[in-house]
Amino acid sequence: QVQLVESGGGLVQAGGSLRLSCAASGRTFSSSYMAWFRQAPGKERDFVALISASSSRIYYADSVKGRFTISRDNAKNTVYLQMNSLKPEDTAVYYCAARGRHISGDYYRRDLYDYWGQGTQVTVSS
Repeated sequence: QVQLVESGGGLVQAGGSLRLSCAASGRTFSSSYMAWFRQAPGKERDFVALISASSSRIYYADSVKGRFTISRDNAKNTVYLQMNSLKPEDTAVYYCAARGRHISGDYYRRDLYDYWGQGTQVTVSS
C-alpha cells in the first residue's frame, strides 16, 4: 500500500509561482512512476506531468510545457511540481498519482495509476 500526501497549494497572482510536493509512504516509491493530474471545477481530471522511476522519462501536457517542471527525490520519497508563470486557467485541485509498474504508453490515462493523493488546491487570480 502506498499513501500519497500533497502540499504546497495556495492562492497566487497570475505570473507567480508555486511548488507542489507529494510525499509518499512505502518502499516502492523509488521504483514507481509518479504523475501529477489536475481537476478544475466541472471538468475531468487531466494529466499534467509524469516522471519515471529513474527520472529518465519526463512528459508534460502541452498546456504546461515550458512553465511546469516535475522532479523527484527518491531519498526523500517525494515528487515535486514547480509551477511558474501561472495563469488563471491553471486553477484546479492538483493530485499526485503513482504506478508501481512500467508505463509503456498512454501515460495520460487516469486508470493506469494505482494510488492517488487527496489533492491540493491551486488558485490563480487574474
